[in-house]
Amino acid sequence: MKLLLALALTLTPAPAPELTPAAIDAYLQEAMESTGVPGLSVVVTRSDEVVHAAGYGHDSDGRPMTAGTPMRVASVSKSFTAMAVMTLVERGKISLDSPVAAQLPGFTMADPRAARITVRQLLNQTSGLSDSTVDIAATEEAGSLADYTARLAESRLAADPGTRYEYCNVNYDLAARLVEVASGRRFGDYLRDRVFGPLGMTSSAVSAQVVRPAHGYNSLFGAWLPRPELDGFHDDSGAGGVITTAADMGKWLIAQAGDGRPLVGRQSLEVMHQPSKLRPYGMGWGIEDNGQLVHSGNLFTYNAVEAVSPKTGYGFAVMTNNATLYDPTYDIMLGLTAMSEGRAPEGPGNERQLFEAALAAFALVAAGLGAMGVARARRWAARRPGRPWWRIGLRLLPALVPVAVLVGYPDLVSVLVNGRTVTWAQLTYFPAPLSVTVLVAALAGLGVTVARLRALRQVHGDRLRTAPDAT
Repeated sequence: MKLLLALALTLTPAPAPELTPAAIDAYLQEAMESTGVPGLSVVVTRSDEVVHAAGYGHDSDGRPMTAGTPMRVASVSKSFTAMAVMTLVERGKISLDSPVAAQLPGFTMADPRAARITVRQLLNQTSGLSDSTVDIAATEEAGSLADYTARLAESRLAADPGTRYEYCNVNYDLAARLVEVASGRRFGDYLRDRVFGPLGMTSSAVSAQVVRPAHGYNSLFGAWLPRPELDGFHDDSGAGGVITTAADMGKWLIAQAGDGRPLVGRQSLEVMHQPSKLRPYGMGWGIEDNGQLVHSGNLFTYNAVEAVSPKTGYGFAVMTNNATLYDPTYDIMLGLTAMSEGRAPEGPGNERQLFEAALAAFALVAAGLGAMGVARARRWAARRPGRPWWRIGLRLLPALVPVAVLVGYPDLVSVLVNGRTVTWAQLTYFPAPLSVTVLVAALAGLGVTVARLRALRQVHGDRLRTAPDAT
């Protein structure tokens, strides 16, 4: 009997921790330990209350992270832009289902279909705009939203408006410009007075001149390197410009849950949280299978995620001052979600460390094989006397594969991230371990190829010099 009781106790899963500030703190301390990130800032809300808000680790200046440490939240900004648009929709200044071109002077494209794009389609990411058909590099050099809009004049659409979902930042930067035109104010000023201000988000802005974010980090084979922001169109960007704190995000999550001081009516909230017919994506919010509203963001030295659960009334925001090949914020949010539903959380693991260790091992093997190939190049050439050059060329091709991968590296990564435009500069940030590995493999392959060609030339020359005089 005792044996059966002991067995039953062993097989019974441990009860899930209650979602108290102490339980949240213990979970986040464990997450810091397992992920090894330098800094983390988190807020948990329920209905109209903040359950827990705190910072962990340190910023790039060695200061402790707190709930008041400003960071960019990247594409989480899209939910703020959608809210700004909806405040103007309610005031009759913007029409969701009218063409953008009719409401935004200066918006033209080299594609007649662009005249049919509606505001709703911008916010639902179904406008037909795509990184593959827009000159993203040109837009990143814009100095203002007006300039940004003007730089779209030579671009085209990838699909008819309303027929295909494709995530593209241009949608939300155009929406931000529409806010400027409809309100007669700069986007940042409008957000301050109509979104941040009413909610008491006093440490939030869309300009580093107003709120300076903590510098971030990238990881390179386990070493955290402080990095400045990557140049680009950040200030006033509706797609990714918001700088905020965990404390301010708590006020935002309460508003999104329909509690606290409302910025728009409940019907407008429901419109923003409703998925389009093409994709479970609303307006600045993705809708998951369990109904939870989620949006994440990455801006090369920052990662962030926000979530609101209509089922439990809980809200979560997780922000890090670092970006790597593995983003822990989403997994941490999932752990907090599990706790809020009475389930035991699956803590984030050491995926970053494992990814980077595997890449480091691959780079070392590639370098070793490259060195060995160079050292044995003459022996390799000596085994191929009199062979046709085309056969020798085929034998050289495998060593050139990594070179070809390096040449097409940005395009290959673009394919992996669903066609989003990727630049060489971006590849030196959070994908740095992968970029270094690709570079090492390419240099090793190129070195072996060059060494073998030189060896073939030398062996061929030696044979000619030692051949009997045919005369």
